[in-house]
Amino acid sequence: MSGGGLDDLFGGHREEIPVADEPAPPPRERSWVGWVLRNVLLIGLATAVVVAVLRAADTQISILFVVAALAGLRLVLLAVAEVRPPPTPRRSVRGGSSDGTAGTDSMRAAVRRWERSLERAQADDESYARTVLPVLAELADERLRLQHGITRDSDPRRARELLGDPLWAALHDRGRPRLRARDLESYVDVLERL
Repeated sequence: MSGGGLDDLFGGHREEIPVADEPAPPPRERSWVGWVLRNVLLIGLATAVVVAVLRAADTQISILFVVAALAGLRLVLLAVAEVRPPPTPRRSVRGGSSDGTAGTDSMRAAVRRWERSLERAQADDESYARTVLPVLAELADERLRLQHGITRDSDPRRARELLGDPLWAALHDRGRPRLRARDLESYVDVLERL
C-alpha cells in the first residue's frame, strides 16, 4: 500500500521527549569506617530509647535482646535499600500537550499526528486520498482478518457482504470526492460491528 497507513500514523515521525538536562550528581565516596560508626551509633541511640521506654513502663527486657533486634531490623532495612529499583528519570515538560499535561504518552502523540494528518486532508482532496482512504482500508482489512479470517483481497465477495456496498465503494473508488463526516462515522460504525 503506497502513501502510508497505520505505520505512518502510529509509527513514523516519533516525537522524542527529551530527558531533563540536569547532570547526575557524582557518587559520594563513603568510608567503611564512617558507615559502620553511623550504624552503630543509630543502633545505640535506638537501644537507649527502647530501653528507657520499657523501663518507664516497668518492663524488664535484656539489653542484648534489644540490641540484636534493632541490629537485625537495621540489616533488613539496608537489604531492602539495596534491592530498591532505581528512580525513574524525570521528563521534561517542554513536550507537553496543549492541556498542560506532560507529553510522555506515545498513544497521545500518535493521536495528535493522526489529527494533524486528518486536518490537512480536510483541505486537500489529494491528501485525503493519500491519508484517509488507505487508513480506512487498512482498518477494514484488519477487522475482517481478526473477526472473519479474510481480507478484501483474499475473499472480495464475502468482504463486500460484510462491509456493505457504501463502504466497499468508498474504499475502491479512488476518484470519489471527499467523504462527509457523517459518512465516515457510518463507516466506522460498520467496522466496529464487524
